[in-house]
Amino acid sequence: MFFLRKINRCWIGLCCLVNFHSGLSAEPIEWEIDPDHFSLAFEVGHIGYQKQLGFFLEATGEFLFDPESLEFFSGSVEVNASSVFTNNEDRDSHVNGRDFLNSRRYPVVSFEAGKFFPNENRNGGELHGSLILLGVAGPVVLAVTINKRAEYPFGHGRETLGVSATTTLNRSQWGMDYGVANNMVADLVNLRFEFEAIQR
Repeated sequence: MFFLRKINRCWIGLCCLVNFHSGLSAEPIEWEIDPDHFSLAFEVGHIGYQKQLGFFLEATGEFLFDPESLEFFSGSVEVNASSVFTNNEDRDSHVNGRDFLNSRRYPVVSFEAGKFFPNENRNGGELHGSLILLGVAGPVVLAVTINKRAEYPFGHGRETLGVSATTTLNRSQWGMDYGVANNMVADLVNLRFEFEAIQR
């Protein structure tokens, strides 16, 4: 009888432990980037005189993320390469051409998210992933800050995440090496993402 009581106590304890961990399991919540509140800016040096600023004006994206546990499951962003804007039509045409984006052949620049490593403050972290540019996939690491999570105060009224992210890369890693050898256009490019993502 004592042996049976001991088994019962162990079984109850095991059930409680399983239920406790089940309550902590991450829930893959689906988020969609709001295209009306998405900005992708870049900065690249020009002959050492200044850092040219530019934007990509069209992009879509979605991801699976649990903001409670900060567990990231998957995600992707697709950018319309031909939507590049540098406030000069001739320069935009050049950037769209074969020296840079070659947007006719490669109309989409995409990012496939991988592992997310939260920081100690749990307000962001590092997102590791792959950037596909000119048909070449290369690793990138984004420094991510979660600015705000709340129900939107107007419009759709759904829960929304506000996110900022930055990264730095060498464009020659993707075969975009125009102007690098003679220092006309810097190899180093700074990227900055600002967006709102709406819970589906």
